[in-house]
Amino acid sequence: MRHGGGFRRRRVSIQSFVVVCAIFAAMGLFMLNLRPVDPPTTHNFLVKLSATRDFPVPEIDETTKKGTRPCATVEEMGEDFRDGFWRSSLRVRRIIDQHFDLNGAQRVRNLSPEKFCQHGFVLAKASEAGLGNEMYKILSAAALSIMLNRSLIIGQTREKFPFGDYILYSNVSFTLKEIKHLWRLNKCEKKYGRRLAIRTDNFEKPMQTNVLCSNWRTWKQPIIWFQGTTDAVAIQFFLKNVHPDMRFAAIDLFGKSEVLQSRPNVFGELMRVLISPSKNIDEAVNWVIGGGADPDVSLHMRMLMNKSVRAVQAALNCITKAIHNLNTTSRPRVVVVSDTPSLVKSITPDISKIAEVLHFNYENFRGNVSMHVNRLQGPDFRVKDWGPAPRWVAFVDFFLASRAKHAVVSGAHRRVGTTYAQLIAALAAANSLGDNSTSSSFYFLSSFQRNLLREGLRFQIGWGHVWNRYAGLLSCHHQPNQCALTPLLPPAWWDGIWQSPLPRDVHKLEDFGVQLSGFGTIDETHLQNFCNSRKSVVKTIPIPL
Repeated sequence: MRHGGGFRRRRVSIQSFVVVCAIFAAMGLFMLNLRPVDPPTTHNFLVKLSATRDFPVPEIDETTKKGTRPCATVEEMGEDFRDGFWRSSLRVRRIIDQHFDLNGAQRVRNLSPEKFCQHGFVLAKASEAGLGNEMYKILSAAALSIMLNRSLIIGQTREKFPFGDYILYSNVSFTLKEIKHLWRLNKCEKKYGRRLAIRTDNFEKPMQTNVLCSNWRTWKQPIIWFQGTTDAVAIQFFLKNVHPDMRFAAIDLFGKSEVLQSRPNVFGELMRVLISPSKNIDEAVNWVIGGGADPDVSLHMRMLMNKSVRAVQAALNCITKAIHNLNTTSRPRVVVVSDTPSLVKSITPDISKIAEVLHFNYENFRGNVSMHVNRLQGPDFRVKDWGPAPRWVAFVDFFLASRAKHAVVSGAHRRVGTTYAQLIAALAAANSLGDNSTSSSFYFLSSFQRNLLREGLRFQIGWGHVWNRYAGLLSCHHQPNQCALTPLLPPAWWDGIWQSPLPRDVHKLEDFGVQLSGFGTIDETHLQNFCNSRKSVVKTIPIPL
């Protein structure tokens, strides 16, 4: 009886358990029908979602229950950039060529007076500070001229172009002096009532800039000057402009910010059209190459006068990886460029074991440009930043390194992928891509020593650095040395799966009217409301004729 009674009690318990489960299941289904539909819980979505919670950032060897880490190494992040840039870059090359065929100086200066006076222009104005930052000002203006279907003006100082002794500019652009002359010649103000003026907008003043809230394609002023565009980020803010007309113009040139696999090499393609080395700089470049083949790989090390053995070892590993991918039977050639002379001396013997090393030793060069050793000399307080060499050496190094046929490697003491290194890689990639190419073997690589990654990419602060958009919570801590594929077009937003912002960038975006989440998504409704509520700032500068 005891056994039978025990069996009945167990049977009753089982039946009760089934009934309770059924009740809870029914309640669950009922509640599910009442709640709004959530985004699909794919692995990528869950990875991004983890960044919004107050969990500690995981170590590289920690895994989730499903065996996947909620963070990524730099090399894993770089896999997005393995293929695809060549196809989109050739598309953009055609856009650039067509734009300057239509809006280049040669055609526009011959327009009828009425058409010329209705034409629009974008002003590029740069100083002679750091080459990377100043060149981005010119390239951003060129990109904006394409987006707005206007002609390009490159500003001069005392009738000299920026870095004019060392860089030649193509004939597709105007000077402001010529525009003023043509304005008078065509009687734009007297006959057509159009005064020559510049509308300015400063990206470095987020509370005032119209980069996100205004449709620049409808602006009526003859000349537009977008100031403060010292990196790849500013011009790409138009990708989130609230006006579809402006946003689509940016997407047509730069591609969608979330499609990282196939974004075009916009700045490299623009440099290919706009600039070339002066005769004296080209002479120095050819002196280094010595009549041989162009280099296969270029290494740029931004060391800030620091002697880091770890940085050297990581760079050697990355150079070895780049050379291994060449699949060449001849001895490869590697260009070494650095702001720190001791770095070149220390790394050359090890690279020489696997490749021929090229380096511009300006002290041994006796060409014409060396006679300008006191011209464009950096101030003493910038020696740690720019290095002890005369400033003109940076232009030789730039055009020498951009002759690399297969890879550019960027390493650093602190922040990898500076604007200078970005533009070397971009120009080299554009030079290596033929008009009829059906693939590309060119790579941009970032070399990280492990101490730079002890807290992931958190130390890659500053919008001018290529890995800044990956510096948030999705970057694994305590990574080993990394040699990562790197985007030729540095991203300006955080739309990729492994992209996440630093808290300082979240706060900075607030001044632009952007509410950015911990994993990089934007509240578009908030941005639209912000733009609707703000007063448009219009600043113009009249140009006396």
